[in-house]
Amino acid sequence: MKPRYALGSAALMIGSAVNYFGDRLLGVRLELFHDIGTTFGGLSLADIFIVPFLSGLVVAWVFGRGGKWLCYFPPLIVRLVAYVQLAAGDAVPAGNALLPLGWWGFFVILVMEAAAFGGILGEVFIKRIYTRSAAAKAAERALDPPP
Repeated sequence: MKPRYALGSAALMIGSAVNYFGDRLLGVRLELFHDIGTTFGGLSLADIFIVPFLSGLVVAWVFGRGGKWLCYFPPLIVRLVAYVQLAAGDAVPAGNALLPLGWWGFFVILVMEAAAFGGILGEVFIKRIYTRSAAAKAAERALDPPP
């Protein structure tokens, strides 16, 4: 296996672990609907925006250049596994309901975008990647026809 693939796999696993344990630490299950006050409270908002943001930062820190593209997947993996787990096997606790697939998809989009912000800031601030390298710019200029 090439080192870049191994590094990407490690970044995905670490980012998924950060997201999973952040969910468990907050004690929030985004896939369940309780009522308006608890489903959309402060802990839920932290679980939607802060936890995936940190996951995206970690993925970008581990993977480096290109981490902003890889950081979308850990929150998707964690949310998908949690939803399938509840829909297929686990009993939904009393007083709760499983979110409809459309609402769940909306939350998945939110967490993936929060992770994207983390991935972009992770590349910019942690790895000091502000622009393309000089070699990439020179290669692009070589491909462009003269005016």
